[in-house]
This record gives sequence, structure tokens and C-alpha cells, in this order.
Amino acid sequence: MLSLFLCLLAFLCLFYLPCSYAASGRAECNSVPSKILAHPVSYCVLLPPSFDADKTRRFPILYFLHGLGDNEQTFLHTGGWNLVEDLREKGRLKEFLIATPAGGASFYINSRDGKVRYEAFLLQEFFPFIERRYRVRPGRANRAISGISMGGYGAFHLAFAHPELFSSVSAHSAALIEKLPIFLSGNGSIPAPGRSRVLGGVFGLPPDPSFWDRNSPLTLARSASLSGLSIYFDCGSEDDFGFDAGAVALDKILTSRKIPHEFHLYPGRHDWSYFASHVESSLSFHSARFDLQSTAVSSSCCSHTSALWATTLDLFFRLV
Repeated sequence: MLSLFLCLLAFLCLFYLPCSYAASGRAECNSVPSKILAHPVSYCVLLPPSFDADKTRRFPILYFLHGLGDNEQTFLHTGGWNLVEDLREKGRLKEFLIATPAGGASFYINSRDGKVRYEAFLLQEFFPFIERRYRVRPGRANRAISGISMGGYGAFHLAFAHPELFSSVSAHSAALIEKLPIFLSGNGSIPAPGRSRVLGGVFGLPPDPSFWDRNSPLTLARSASLSGLSIYFDCGSEDDFGFDAGAVALDKILTSRKIPHEFHLYPGRHDWSYFASHVESSLSFHSARFDLQSTAVSSSCCSHTSALWATTLDLFFRLV
């Protein structure tokens, strides 16, 4: 009789294991063809554990934009992947996709001269491609965007210019420049000629103040319809490029418009030590706002397991 019960118990464990075992996710790096940019664009996607386990399930997605000088693999190779896996294993991060496109030095907008239409590429080619290929849930509630430095500028620009597309936006040390002439004067770690060259490929050389203002997240934040858009951002108080002043300016704009947001000015510079210390905050911020059904799936799975337990125990006591 005991051997029969042990067999039943082993059978039950086959059902229980998928609910309790925390599998690892995986990263997939590839490229997407682009007619708009006239060349393929590399990207990486971080896929949660259940992406391969359940081929019918769809997921929310976070687009994560890298900074100037980095690429689509930076998030993977600077600890982001390990952080995501660790948070998921601890149950502190829900299951969603993270896509990181190669942005070059585009600032994720259409350049002034019209030669690099990166924003058009994202909206018309990249987002639709990723969301078809990787089973992304449709709708604004399941789409978010984030970024670091130049990527933070891009995340804010896209979210504020197209708020109907995103449910939440975040940024760390976003390249927010309140007064372009002061920035170009070289009062930070890069001399004036270098700063102009950095911006020149996108904003004109010398940078066109009118074009800069039209695309600036600070300008967009003053009039954009941001209802329903959750906003998080932080910056180091000793930012090497003075982006902390831009972050404070954005905080004041949003506060004056009574737009809910979360802003922090932490000690730190514009470096990976600062970014690595705070990226968990933005990941958790987006995770909490995605309308996932994972709780319902888990509940259903565990309810099924509970029923099997009850059936097994009932059968055992009938036998004895």
C-alpha cells in the first residue's frame, strides 16, 4: 500500500514541478532589415523563461535604449542580464520582454538633414517587427520605454511625442539640456568643439537651436498630453555633462502641470557605476505597471496542483 502511495506521489510531482521550478530566460541577438535606414539594424531581446515553455503566451515589452558610444549588447554585457535573471528568481520582476536596438549616435530621432530617420525606423519598422516576431501583447498597456543618457533622451522624446504608444517611460541620467548655448560652451568634461561634433550628426553643425528645441523632451513635456503615462527618472547630482540641471527642469515642468511622476537626484556622476546602481529601480517600476496575467496563470496552475493533491490523498485514505 505504501508503494502505491509513493507512485501516486511521484505522479503528482510531475505536475507540480513546472509551477515551482524557476527556469532561466535567454537572450536572442539578431538584426532587422530597414528600408528607411537602408541597412540592417542589430538588436537583442531578453526573453523570459516561459517564452519557450508556452508558445501561445504573449508578453508585455520594455524597449531599452542605450547611450552614446554603446550598442544593442551593452545591457547584456554590463550586468543587466544577470540583474534581470536575479530579480525574476527572487519574484521581484514579472515576465516581460526587453528589446535593445542599436541606436548609433542617432538620439533616436530623425536627423535635421533627413539622412538618418531613426524615429521613423522605430515607429514604422522596428516596433512592428519585434512585436510580431516575439509575441508581444497588443496595446499601449503592454508597451514601455526606457533608456540611459542619450537613450534616456530618446525614451522621453518618443514617449512624450507619442504618448498613445506607451504606458510608462523611465530614464537614468537622460541627456536633457535646458540651455543649449551653455552646454556647447564646454563647462563640463568635454570641450566645446567636441560637444558640437557629438550633436552635429543629428542636430546640425553647429547644432540648430530651433531644431533642438522642437525635439527636446523639455519642450514636448510642456504641452504633450501625458495622461495615463507613468514617468520615472533619476540623475546623478554630479553629472559630468550637467544633465542633472535638465532633470531638475523636467521635474519642475511636470510638477507645474500637475503630472504625476517619480524623480530622484542621487549622489553620483555620469558613469556606469551610477547607472548600475539604479537600473533596478526602473525595471521594477515598469514591472509593477505592466498588466500581466501571470498571477492568474500561476493561480490556475497551483489550483490544478491542489486538486491533484486532494485527489491523491483521498485515494490513499480510501485504499488504507
